[in-house]
Amino acid sequence: MKVYLAGYNVDTEVLNELQEKAGKRNDVTPEVLSAAYARISRDARPINEIRKEARTEVEKSRRSNSTIIFKMGHHSVAEHAVFNLDILGVSRLAMEEVEKFRLCSYTEKSQRYITLDKDFVIPQEIRGTHFEKLFVDTIALQNEAYHVFFAKLKEHVFKKYPDHAADPKKHNLLEGWAKEDARYITALATQSQVGQTINARVLELLLRRFASSPLAEVRELGKAIYEQTAGIAPSIIIFSQANDRDLKTYPQLQEVAATFIKKASPEKSSLKGDEVTLVEYTKNADVIIVASLLHTSSNIAYAHCYKIAQKLSKKEKMNILKTSWQNMQLYDSMLREFEYVNCTFNIVLSAACFGQLKRHRMATLTCQPYSPALGVTIPESIKEIGMQGRFKEIIDKTNEAYGKIAKEIPLAASYILTNAHRRRVLLRANARELYHISRLREDAHAQWDIQNVSRALSAHGKRVMPLVFSFIGGKDRYADIYQKTFGYPPKVREVLLPGARQIK
Repeated sequence: MKVYLAGYNVDTEVLNELQEKAGKRNDVTPEVLSAAYARISRDARPINEIRKEARTEVEKSRRSNSTIIFKMGHHSVAEHAVFNLDILGVSRLAMEEVEKFRLCSYTEKSQRYITLDKDFVIPQEIRGTHFEKLFVDTIALQNEAYHVFFAKLKEHVFKKYPDHAADPKKHNLLEGWAKEDARYITALATQSQVGQTINARVLELLLRRFASSPLAEVRELGKAIYEQTAGIAPSIIIFSQANDRDLKTYPQLQEVAATFIKKASPEKSSLKGDEVTLVEYTKNADVIIVASLLHTSSNIAYAHCYKIAQKLSKKEKMNILKTSWQNMQLYDSMLREFEYVNCTFNIVLSAACFGQLKRHRMATLTCQPYSPALGVTIPESIKEIGMQGRFKEIIDKTNEAYGKIAKEIPLAASYILTNAHRRRVLLRANARELYHISRLREDAHAQWDIQNVSRALSAHGKRVMPLVFSFIGGKDRYADIYQKTFGYPPKVREVLLPGARQIK
C-alpha cells in the first residue's frame, strides 16, 4: 500500500511569495490535478507518475481537461479542482444566493456573535433614484434601534442569568444572546462576509446562475468571482455566461402560475402552531425503514424484506430499529437506510431563522420571496424589556418604505426588510436528515427561533412515523432519550454544556 499527498489548500499569498522567491511557474494551478485524475481510468501508470507528467505539461493538461470534461462529458473531473474564496461586503440578501449550493462549504460572519456596525448595501437598482433617501433613512432607523435594543437586552440578560453574570468567562455568551435578538430589527441589506470552499464544477454552475440573476449585486459578485478564478483554471471554467434556463424559467413559471392562481388577498400573520405544516410524507415509513435494514443485513430481495417487515409486530420492528441505534453516540448520524422515507413541510419563518435552516443542504429547500404580509417574528426578550412597541413602530415604517419601493422596483424592495420578516419555504427531508436537524437545532445551545421550528418538525415526524422517530431529539437530551429507549444510559454520557439556554 502507498499513499501520496497530492496537494492541499494553500493561501494564495503564500503561493505568491513562494513564486516571487523561486520564480514564476505555470504549474501552480488545480487543473493539473483534474487532468491527472481524469487519466486514471485509462492509464496503467501509478497516479503519482501521471501527476508528474501533468505538472510538466500544463498546456497538454488543459487540452486534456477540455476534451474529457466538456467533449466527453465527464464533468466530475472538475470536482478535483477546489477554490477558497473570501467574499466581503455583500448584503445578507445576496449572500443567500451564495449559500444555495449544496456541494460546497461556507462559513459566514455571524450576526449572533459580532456586534453589527452601520455597513449596508445600497442596491444598484435603488442607487440614484428618488427612493435612495427613503432607503437610507429607513435603514438608519433600523440600525439605531439595533444599538438601543442591544444595550437594553445586554442589561436584561445579565440580570436574568445572575449565575452566568457572576462568571466573567460567560459574559461573551450573555452578550451573544443580546446580539442575536437585537439583530431581528436589522435589514437584509446589512453587509456580511463569508469564506467559501467550492470545487470547479459547482463554481461554474454558480457563475452561470449569478450571470442570470435579476439582482445587479449578484451579477456583480459573479463577475468578481470569475475574475479571481478563471485565469487560474481556464480549462475547467468555461460555461459561465447567462443562459435561458436560469434567466427565463422562473419568470415564465410565474406567468403560467398566475393563470391558475387567483390574486389572493394579503395574508394575516401565521399563528403560532401553524408556522410548520406537514404537507406530505412517506406512508408505511416504519415498515420501509425496517425492510431496508433487513435488506442490507441479508441476501434477499427488498420485496421479500418488505413482506417480512409488514408481518412483524410493533415490538419486533422496534427491536430492529433499536439494534440500529444501540451503538450510537450523540454525534453519530443515522444509518443510510433512514434516507428511504421523507417528510415535506411548508414553513413560515423569519429571515434570521432561515439563515440557519438553509445550512441543511442535504434537504430540498425552495422559497417564496420575503413578504410583509406574513408578519414578523418578534423575540420574546424584546417584549420582556418593554420594547415591543418600538420594534413594531420600526417594522411599520419599514413596511411602508417597502410598499413604496415595491411598486416601482419590486426586485430590490426586499433589501429593506429585516431579519424579523418572514418568508414561506417548502422543505423536504429524509428521516436521516431530520434526525441531524433535530440533534443540532433542538439542542439547548441552538438559537431559540430554529429550536422552535426544529421541535415542530420532530413532532410532526413522530406523529406519522412513530417508530422511526422515537429516538429523535437535541444533543443535550441524547442521554435521556437513550435511557428511555434502552433502559440504561449510553456508554459515554454527554452533559449539558455551560451556557445552554432552554426554550419553552
